[in-house]
Amino acid sequence: MIRTPPHWVSRGWLALLLLPLSALWALAAWLRHATARPQQVSLPVICVGNLVAGGTGKTPIVSWLYDHLASRGWQPAILSRGYGGSMTGPVWVDGTIHDAGMCGDEPLMMAESRDVLVSRDRVTGARAIAAQGSYDVIIMDDGLQNPHLQKQVRIGVFDGGFGVGNGWLIPAGPLRTSWRTGMGMMDMAIINGTDSAGVAAQIAGRLPVHHVKTQIDQEVVHSLQGTPLLAFAGIGRPARMFDSLKEAGAQIAKTLSFADHHPYSAHDLTRIQEDAHHHGAAMITTHKDWIRLPAEWRERVTLLPVSILPEDSDALLDSVETRLRQPQDRGRHD
Repeated sequence: MIRTPPHWVSRGWLALLLLPLSALWALAAWLRHATARPQQVSLPVICVGNLVAGGTGKTPIVSWLYDHLASRGWQPAILSRGYGGSMTGPVWVDGTIHDAGMCGDEPLMMAESRDVLVSRDRVTGARAIAAQGSYDVIIMDDGLQNPHLQKQVRIGVFDGGFGVGNGWLIPAGPLRTSWRTGMGMMDMAIINGTDSAGVAAQIAGRLPVHHVKTQIDQEVVHSLQGTPLLAFAGIGRPARMFDSLKEAGAQIAKTLSFADHHPYSAHDLTRIQEDAHHHGAAMITTHKDWIRLPAEWRERVTLLPVSILPEDSDALLDSVETRLRQPQDRGRHD
């Protein structure tokens, strides 16, 4: 499970010590891409990924794209690796028989109202979707650095508050690939939240940039007005959820942060409940966390839904559709 290390934010002594390992990471990534032979499937693939390890808000953007492309007449299906789940697939996610331990939290969350297929092998998964004959576009959640499946539209998502951290490769920094290589992997960029890290300036006209913000469900917050809250989250950047609650006027008694995709143990849940009781607080968490909780716990914890609000929805969709309608380049190597 991923937790953002403090040294990924600045170039301190620990990051410097890890730079030789970053060189090995870069070599391994180069070899992986140099030896790969990208496979094309019969449907166009939209890949929504990122250049850094950790969360940037990709999954809500995948869900937003699915819903809004469908509203424009497309028949999309979502392809996910199913991180954190035991199934290798390809398997269509069904919330009545699958849980987060089987298919992963994000696929299970998206499948509540969308068609989602989990497959560790992305090419096999994409072919399984195409074989159904019911879809005309695949939206792949993550996999920007996957060299095996050819993509028609490559979208890089950035957290506006974190950007690329210290700008170094794993493990010295958060980058999965170098900035220069990463720019070549994307057709457009989406900055999620206020761009305090200056991502747009770093891209500097190399790619189209779209801005979105993640908004929490105000009705849920209003229903809890005057109630102290214990907010907990195991996502890429838990602080983003906590800050959103505070900005909405919620009364936060305590916050608890866990690693991304954290599997909540009985000990974790006991601690959360005891802390909530100590502060006289109601428990609240993200949809992604809520869906990982045991069924009996979901009745005790308030679910805080989030949604994506682009600055210009039509411009973003038009940009995606323009690329979708271009002839697929069979020689393209990501």
